[in-house]
Amino acid sequence: MAETGASAQPPTPPPPHTPVARAEHFVWLTARVLEQHLFAHHFRGGPADPVETALDAYRNPDGGYGHALEPDLRGPVSQPLHTARALRVLDAVGRCAGQRVERMCRYLTSVSTADGALPAVRPEQRGYPTAPFVPVVADPPSELLATGPVVGLLHRNEVWHAWMFRATDFCWQAVESLEKSHPYEIEAAVAFLDAVPDRPRAEAAADRLGRLVRAQGLAALDPDRLDAYPVSPGYAPGEHHFPYDYARTPGSLARAWFTDDEMARSLDHLAAQQEEDGGWPVRWRRWAPAPALEARPMVTIEALRTLGAYDRAIG
Repeated sequence: MAETGASAQPPTPPPPHTPVARAEHFVWLTARVLEQHLFAHHFRGGPADPVETALDAYRNPDGGYGHALEPDLRGPVSQPLHTARALRVLDAVGRCAGQRVERMCRYLTSVSTADGALPAVRPEQRGYPTAPFVPVVADPPSELLATGPVVGLLHRNEVWHAWMFRATDFCWQAVESLEKSHPYEIEAAVAFLDAVPDRPRAEAAADRLGRLVRAQGLAALDPDRLDAYPVSPGYAPGEHHFPYDYARTPGSLARAWFTDDEMARSLDHLAAQQEEDGGWPVRWRRWAPAPALEARPMVTIEALRTLGAYDRAIG
């Protein structure tokens, strides 16, 4: 006897094939609510309000952010790295303004070092699970790694606060005195230089940094010959950085560091890194299951945004 309509199984939908469709399946399978809404905003026309609402879950009364918003720092306490991540989220949805950002600037002022800049991690993190490559010390120093991206985002969104003046001076001094560096610090410098108002000075500083990156082998220019490029001390085995890591968009000052062929090869490599489950891999050292799981949707969204910025077909 033929099956009735009630007992018949619906047809299995075909598997998604475009990079965005495959990534969407991965995001729904693994991502936090925040990254689900971010994905919908960037690739499905979703509104910004749900992103802001999801971000509120990580906000603390002091105006900073905690609760593992940056997955490698666990625990509830506010930290500059969490707050920098919150600013990136607000910038991504066009909401980096208003009272929320004013409160964040007050928090940044309260945790700044004597020279007006930011440490990466403050000692309040002690006692909570933390990635072993993130040192927690009693008197943390100012770091371009923490300060540059924050100052750059605030400048790009034309946020003016008293904290910005000394922090901007710190970034200029740090960027212009770099002699030996590592990829994440260079990325922080680019984030600052891409947005700081003094464009001639930024272009000159970026030109010098580009020569430094090439001289020190900080960008893997040929993905087929990765053994030819050193991995920075303390990085995970094989944790190389590529031209697209520095020039996330064609308008970045770092784009001039690389030839068209070098950039194209790096973007080909990025596209090819999408894994069978639809997500992109975490390249830094994995130290616990939850941080790696939470970071992959963030990495996946950034990979798609980078490919899209260069007009690569993502679906």
